[in-house]
Amino acid sequence: MDLQLTGKTALVTGATAGIGLAIARTLAREGVAITLTGRDAAKLHSAVAEISKAVPAAQVSTVVADLGSAKGAAALVAAHPDTDILINNLGYYEAKAFAGITDEDWLRMLEVNVMSGVRLSRHYFPRMLKRNWGRVIFMSSEVGAFTPPDMVHYGVSKSAQLAVSRGMAELTKGTGVTVNSVLPSATRSDGIVEYLRQSAPRPGMTDMEIEANFFQTYRPSSLIARMIEADEIAAMVALLASPLGAASNGAAVRVEGGTIRSIL
Repeated sequence: MDLQLTGKTALVTGATAGIGLAIARTLAREGVAITLTGRDAAKLHSAVAEISKAVPAAQVSTVVADLGSAKGAAALVAAHPDTDILINNLGYYEAKAFAGITDEDWLRMLEVNVMSGVRLSRHYFPRMLKRNWGRVIFMSSEVGAFTPPDMVHYGVSKSAQLAVSRGMAELTKGTGVTVNSVLPSATRSDGIVEYLRQSAPRPGMTDMEIEANFFQTYRPSSLIARMIEADEIAAMVALLASPLGAASNGAAVRVEGGTIRSIL
């Protein structure tokens, strides 16, 4: 399927690994000129090499910036003042007992997961409206719909992304701009595999056994009962970013393997 994205530009935050890298690679395959952001120049260089290997004709540039701060966001928009597609993917998670989540933990979580996207959207979104075409996509999470008790601050940040996304979408009425959020479930990456290894119920378990235990214990409602692959998330993002996805606006799009049981 031709997603009609050739010649468009996209900015993907937190793009050096995992879902962000998969999104960038998928968009590059569709002819989109990609700009990647991250804090580590060496990791960005590796990400560019990986995309270029998969897509030899890819147009890829990078900006080194810490988007968990206003200064970093300002540096990015100064270096890269415009884009057709903004993928607010930057984020992190951590498990922590509620009573142990400090003010600093809360503020850092909101700065990175919420304010990074807010600051960039505040710059790029009005330009999209002026051109009458653009896409803003917030990479939320299944926990935006249900808050896990061992990472309440993370759940709050992901719910906040849904609210920001929907509120922005209300401002697009009658235009060629859309704003959506995507809710992945547990997606295979080095980080989550290591996290699950550390939380394994007994020593000596294989990764396959650990993954099966996770879904039996913590995600029993999952209909696919497995980790989602980053490329599966990226495929949905590419569709939403394309002209073919124009009818989805203000949506919280689930790519979570059927974990959330509600119909709506």
